[in-house]
Amino acid sequence: MAIDKHINFFELEKACEQEGCPLCRIVNDRTWRYLDNMLFEHISDRPFRAAHRAAGGFCREHSKNLSTFRDGLAVAILGRDILEDRIESFRKNKPWKPRERCPICVEEERIEVEYLSFLAESGGQSPEELELRRKFTASEGLCAPHYEALLRRTKKIPVWLRDFQEAKFTTLLERVNRFIDLSAYGKQDQFAALSEADKVVWKELARTLRGTVQ
Repeated sequence: MAIDKHINFFELEKACEQEGCPLCRIVNDRTWRYLDNMLFEHISDRPFRAAHRAAGGFCREHSKNLSTFRDGLAVAILGRDILEDRIESFRKNKPWKPRERCPICVEEERIEVEYLSFLAESGGQSPEELELRRKFTASEGLCAPHYEALLRRTKKIPVWLRDFQEAKFTTLLERVNRFIDLSAYGKQDQFAALSEADKVVWKELARTLRGTVQ
């Protein structure tokens, strides 16, 4: 893996320093940055407009924060396209169905594939790859959905990554079991002795099972 050719390394390294799945963090950040840039700089981009209209606009998840974006004119122009199509279907009394997928969902999947492929190639012994491993294994690691996606994508997962992820999930299960056991009445003193992280391990469990969403 040619680390020096990838900005992926630096983004992943930074994401590992934050709470939750590093890949979720990158996907969230890059997806919303992409949407913001498209609205602010590329509203006149015909292919983007066409893709947006064919999809019937952005999906519920990616349209929920449109009112917070800095360019209301872009939101209005894109929304007008969709409203025109909706009105036409109402007048014809025909079910309205989008022909394509949300363009932000498509971009989101592209980013996921990019980084999953990057991780799948991280089995080397260069100083950069060893540093990446050190940072990654100090993080919460991949959430269950992203680890499953990695397993589906390749059968040759680096040994270090497989060992880390499986140990992480196993340890998390042990911590959750301990949390549940010590939450029983009469075990208040034992519960109080848990680390701060273990007292709220259910939050980590939720992030692991669903992924870190914004």
